[in-house]
Amino acid sequence: MAKTTETLEQFYRNKYGILSGDLPKNDGQFNVFRIEDRINSGTSSPTFIRRDFHKIMLFQGDNIFHYGDRSIPITGNTLLFFNPHVPYTYEDLAPDTKGCFCVFKDEFFKGNVRLNLFELPVFTAGTYPVYSLKEEQALEIKAIFEKIIKEIDSDFLYKYELIKNYVSELIYFGMKLQPVSISSDHTHAAARITSVFLELLERQFPIESTAQRFELRSPKTFSERLSIHVNYLNRAIKKQTGKTTTEHIFERLVSEAKILLKYTDWSISEISYVLGFEDQAHFNHFIKKHTQRSPTSLR
Repeated sequence: MAKTTETLEQFYRNKYGILSGDLPKNDGQFNVFRIEDRINSGTSSPTFIRRDFHKIMLFQGDNIFHYGDRSIPITGNTLLFFNPHVPYTYEDLAPDTKGCFCVFKDEFFKGNVRLNLFELPVFTAGTYPVYSLKEEQALEIKAIFEKIIKEIDSDFLYKYELIKNYVSELIYFGMKLQPVSISSDHTHAAARITSVFLELLERQFPIESTAQRFELRSPKTFSERLSIHVNYLNRAIKKQTGKTTTEHIFERLVSEAKILLKYTDWSISEISYVLGFEDQAHFNHFIKKHTQRSPTSLR
């Protein structure tokens, strides 16, 4: 199988020729780039794989982003968020494309109790955080990126602390664009249970080798891990998300199955096994039921 995850070090080396000794020394290896500079350097579009880092991008132009198992056409000014759980790529950049993006690992926000990245809607797997911006919104986002670009080249001793505030501003801006309200009351029992459930679910991904196996795949296994009754778990998940526990698990299974079928050379039997199915026939039936297509046709 081809490489399934690109590290931030590989990203710097492959796209910008930065050697290991010249990598950013800050926690999280934060950096910021202009899309125009990338076009001028002649680098190609990224491969469809997961990355082990986060990315926030202001994209000004037309393109198609392939995000997880979906292809999303965008036009004009767009704010996009990418996380380590979801593979992505996009089509070749048009010569007049503009914009900025920053990249960083989890460590960049280490110690910030208010910003657990994987709990934020814009970085949650299973969502598609792609937001079309009005002109005035695009100008606001552009101004924040310009402040980051100016600061990263400065000699200010605390520049990365300041940059964290600017990146937080980008994240909160995106969260305000969410179509649903976001509860900040993490002390609520149902919210806390839901948060832990989603974290446990996502911790099993990405599946990068046929030696891995998706094991927590039923409400009962999750309730046992959380030491609560399965009915209590189901009520909490349904109350917080509007979906059943099983629906969350199955949606994640289907999404991962599509990715593995389309972007790996593993056999259907191997994919069936790593996703926790006892036999390929059961896997075939599951995929057909939830997608109306067979695994072979999805491939």
